[in-house]
Amino acid sequence: MSIEFPAPTAPASAASEVFVRYLAYFRSSLLDRIRSMPEAELRRSRLPSGWTPVELLKHLCYVERRWLVWGFKGEQLDDPWGDERDDRWHVGADETVDQLIGELETQAARSEAIIRAHALTDAGQPGERWDGADPATLERVLLHLLQEYARHVGQLDIVSELAGGVTGE
Repeated sequence: MSIEFPAPTAPASAASEVFVRYLAYFRSSLLDRIRSMPEAELRRSRLPSGWTPVELLKHLCYVERRWLVWGFKGEQLDDPWGDERDDRWHVGADETVDQLIGELETQAARSEAIIRAHALTDAGQPGERWDGADPATLERVLLHLLQEYARHVGQLDIVSELAGGVTGE
């Protein structure tokens, strides 16, 4: 299900609602591209850096988990860096695209609940995620997530176009 780009003039009940809308838009854009690509292209790299679309999908799910659950909420995660192996993104041969999409959708619901339950000025919980620094506010975490999604969806646009999938703005 494609979500339209959030109009800057659309009323929002709170600034946090704007973040929720933009994150939903970028997730939708990511999934539109992933779903439009042939299965063989999802595990193939078209770039010298070597990442694949399915690795990017898993990476973005973990990014949300690291920043909002492990970082902001301060909850312990079994493997907060489970999207990486040997200093690069990794997806196991037994991990399916549908499974990873499901994990992203589950994390999206969790992320939205966290965002709606806090003020943007709330600071995260102290923990490993911050490497000894003061925890960031929710607003700073969300700005980071938005730039991460925007950058990676833009990269995926190029890969999707080369693979015969859909592109966006």
